[in-house]
Amino acid sequence: MSKKLHPIKFQPIFKEKIWGGNKLETVLEKKTNASSVGESWEISAVEDAISIVANGPLKGESLQSLLKEYTSNLIGNKNYETFGNKFPLLIKFIDAKEDLSIQLHPNNELALERHNSFGKTEMWYVMQAEKEANLIVGFNQEVTSEKYLKHLQNKTLPEILNFDKVKTGDTYFIDVGRVHAIGAGVMLAEIQQTSDITYRVYDWDRVDANGKSRDLHNDLAIDAIGFNMKDDFRVSYSKIKNEVNKLVSCLYFTTNYLPIQNNNIQKFNTFDSFIIYICVEGEATINASGFIETIKKGETILIPAAIKLFEIKAKKAELLEVYI
Repeated sequence: MSKKLHPIKFQPIFKEKIWGGNKLETVLEKKTNASSVGESWEISAVEDAISIVANGPLKGESLQSLLKEYTSNLIGNKNYETFGNKFPLLIKFIDAKEDLSIQLHPNNELALERHNSFGKTEMWYVMQAEKEANLIVGFNQEVTSEKYLKHLQNKTLPEILNFDKVKTGDTYFIDVGRVHAIGAGVMLAEIQQTSDITYRVYDWDRVDANGKSRDLHNDLAIDAIGFNMKDDFRVSYSKIKNEVNKLVSCLYFTTNYLPIQNNNIQKFNTFDSFIIYICVEGEATINASGFIETIKKGETILIPAAIKLFEIKAKKAELLEVYI
């Protein structure tokens, strides 16, 4: 007989990166012995990086096996019809000690045709930023493919890119085709389609410990870049306490900002979807189906679609609420 679904936490999957730091350990209190950890994958169905349940009766089960067993009870009817046994979102925390490469992601059509994968629409919520830290998002002028290729060839690509200084709470929507990079000194939460397809176009001419530079994907990237995209990547949003504030809504996910202060919030899941909560500040307790789980800053929890009624309680917490 199937075990009862409950609010699910997963074991983080750590990714060492040439640009990674130690904030996931020191600030978010993740337990890892690895050095230069750039990413903590919180909920993942990417092949070779499938999340394992860390709590409750389902502890030790993989996300993949849960999906096969609980189907629409886990992710919702509509989602199960669309995605089947493939969990549609990837949730990460990212710590950039150094600049990430300048990159972009292909859309669904290109990703399917070339990599048999989803595209990679994503969003960022900045959790911490050093004083002069920035992000690169889009271009700072009108750019054609010819102009772009000339700058790429001359290693002057940064001259035509848009640098944005950032602070905690800043939010960005990174549509497919948009050139972007996370700058040194930024730690953020990332919500994205389940995909690990990245086209790296410029890596600051750096090399690893063996003197080897990382692969670039310029032949693939040129067809995938959106040269005429709107300058709509910066997200402005309200921050009303004890209320759901809309952040980003797109075809692939909806994300809200929920700041709670000295309150118990009753939640009714009317979305026909799982709901994910990412704690970006403070600590909150979730009471659902007789199970009580606490999430603190740097933790993520999944509420299965079958759980329709639950309560979130906090003295002070800031949560991102994600569903499809």
